[in-house]
Amino acid sequence: MQALNDFLALIDSFIGGSFWFPYVLIGTGLFFTVYLKFPQIRYFSFAIKVLKGKFQRIEDEGDTSHFQALTTALSGTVGTGNISGVALAVHMGGPAALFWMLITAAVGMCTKFVEVTLSHKYREKAADGSMSGGPMYFMKNKMKMPWLAGIFAAATILSSFGTGSLPQINSISNAIQATFGIDLWITGLVLSILLGIVIVGGIKRIALVTEKLVPSMALIYFVGALAVIFYNIENIWPSFLSIFQYVFSQTAATGGFLGASIAFALNKGVGRGLFSNEAGQGSAPIAHASAKGQEPVSEGLVAILEPFIDTIVICTLTGLVLLSSGVWNEKHKNEFQYTDMEVLQGIYDDYSEDGIDDLYSHISGENSLPLFEGSLDVIDGIIQNEVTIIHARSKAEDVKLSLDDKPWTGSVTIKNGKFQKYEIIVSGKSLVHSAPLTAIAFQRSYFGKWGQYIVSIGLLLFAFSTAISWSYYGDRAMTYLFGAKSVIYFRIVYVIAFCLAAFVDTTIIWTLSGITIALMTLPNLFGLLYLRKDVKISVSEYWIAFKKDWPNEKIPE
Repeated sequence: MQALNDFLALIDSFIGGSFWFPYVLIGTGLFFTVYLKFPQIRYFSFAIKVLKGKFQRIEDEGDTSHFQALTTALSGTVGTGNISGVALAVHMGGPAALFWMLITAAVGMCTKFVEVTLSHKYREKAADGSMSGGPMYFMKNKMKMPWLAGIFAAATILSSFGTGSLPQINSISNAIQATFGIDLWITGLVLSILLGIVIVGGIKRIALVTEKLVPSMALIYFVGALAVIFYNIENIWPSFLSIFQYVFSQTAATGGFLGASIAFALNKGVGRGLFSNEAGQGSAPIAHASAKGQEPVSEGLVAILEPFIDTIVICTLTGLVLLSSGVWNEKHKNEFQYTDMEVLQGIYDDYSEDGIDDLYSHISGENSLPLFEGSLDVIDGIIQNEVTIIHARSKAEDVKLSLDDKPWTGSVTIKNGKFQKYEIIVSGKSLVHSAPLTAIAFQRSYFGKWGQYIVSIGLLLFAFSTAISWSYYGDRAMTYLFGAKSVIYFRIVYVIAFCLAAFVDTTIIWTLSGITIALMTLPNLFGLLYLRKDVKISVSEYWIAFKKDWPNEKIPE
């Protein structure tokens, strides 16, 4: 597992985890924001009118309404990115990472407008009568680059697993196990069966499920988040300020948090922001391409609302929950994941300035400390060697080793700072990330320990709906590459992988998701920039036609 994670991390370091990827993503959004004169601001209120169906025509072609397309796309984005992803970003980059998530969303509103407009404009009717669209269609039909369309479609299939399936069930199963004590495989099996029942009905059944599921799950999560925020209301203003405090400087060490550089916070914030709202990734346009309507721009207007709801509203709520409750920089008792753990030679502390500097330099890759090599001796669960355990980017405390719920005695081989005996449970106190961190935060509210159940239920609904939507993105990509008959085979593999991912290491899943996101995003952004003039012409033509069809309606200036 460790070797696989290291290999995936190496690949990700050249694409999604690279220093240039955030700048490409944000830069594209900023370009279109200026090029189209801030449509995410000018058209925001008008987009709400379109969403309500005010300008819908009976003769419009499509499989879903504007609202159903929006909820389907939102169900694909509102998921682990809002609960686990925000917690992971703050855990790694500090409060400043949340700032970059919000920036990604603000410019992403414009990016969504562009990519959905183009995808809806160049959609096609599939052999089974359903609408098929997405970036691969404007790449083929307008750009005349079928090879690029093929790359994007293949990346979409991979991302349907790396983004939509694997991390979702992984987060669900771990959260439910932590909260209710239910075995990982039971959660995986039950939800896999439910997933199969839903996705076999295609986009119409998916839309019917998501239009009811998304509002319900949002309400549950809102109530729980506000209960935390108001319970810790004295911390709200300091928490809000902390988001901006270290935007242009290194985030200082505090509590168990050892610090983070500007570049690191930016990278993790933008990466998690993209994972959350998918603006620029090219996934949501596939859902919007099914919407009824002859004017592509009208569907682009609806898409503006997605990053606002998903990231600016929901992710901000999650971020304030983490910061106001104070859990993000505290060490908590947990079971350690091997891929997140490292054994250092010698004893280091995170209470002195020198110790913090040494540990931060190590975890940031600036100046590596000596790794332990050899035999680690353990008596009654206690390590006898002079070593320091690093887990989740923090120094671990009260470390104990156990086997079959009993303190373990023996020797374990350590190679290059990594355990070689994986059946032993290593536990202790360290920083926590992803869904478990959010669950801890939700307990510091008016609901007390019951708050964790809100996270578990919210995560269950969020993540499951994301898996549903991404199954549709994957089957549209399969339809494009191999025809409609291939979809059944994709759905079978999708459900099986969903089940298996319930008990795979979380860190590997998140690493894989970063790669698949980048593989979709880069060709899509290239296509958007290539067709920039096409978008501008489409917007102008839309408003001219709108004035003729709806002369009494006021249009945005």
